[in-house]
Amino acid sequence: MDNDEVNQLLVRIGREDQAAFRQLYKAFSRKVYAYVLNMLNDHARAEEVLADAFYEVWRFPQRFRGDSQFSTWVIGIARRKALMVYRARRPDEVHGDLDDIAETEASDTPDGYAELAEKQRREGVQHCMGKLSDEHRECLHLVFYEGMSLADVAEVQNCPEGTVKTRLFHARQKIKNCLQALLRSEGGSPDARGALAG
Repeated sequence: MDNDEVNQLLVRIGREDQAAFRQLYKAFSRKVYAYVLNMLNDHARAEEVLADAFYEVWRFPQRFRGDSQFSTWVIGIARRKALMVYRARRPDEVHGDLDDIAETEASDTPDGYAELAEKQRREGVQHCMGKLSDEHRECLHLVFYEGMSLADVAEVQNCPEGTVKTRLFHARQKIKNCLQALLRSEGGSPDARGALAG
């Protein structure tokens, strides 16, 4: 949905048109929810932040000026609200996220081994992502999972585009180095380490 379509819906939302709001929500809520869930790793809180962000859109549709994509603007709203929730969390909640990973049982079948290997890869990436700063982790998520441009990420993170490039570069290096260290500690093959360097 382009900004012209969004602006038409926002005009209608300004007149309290619920059908227009539902259409806008349907078009963008999944993307915003995925972003917030990545930040908070808590489904209930992510849903609350999503509702709060879209409630702000409902109340103040005229605040969108069209300087960026609507998705960038609404993710910026959600980010501010999610940061307030994140900062309010108890310290024991912040670092317990990896404990929530579902366990996968390995069987004696090749599929079971493949499933176990996939689980270990996921946990390795999550472990390494957890070692990044909030800004670096968010930058990676916005670029690779949300498909945002560097300019859009700069707007969401409220920093120059050059800073986004630097954060992205350092985040990728840290992830690569962390995964290589995990492979070495688990006796991974040199071939596997070389694959990460590419």
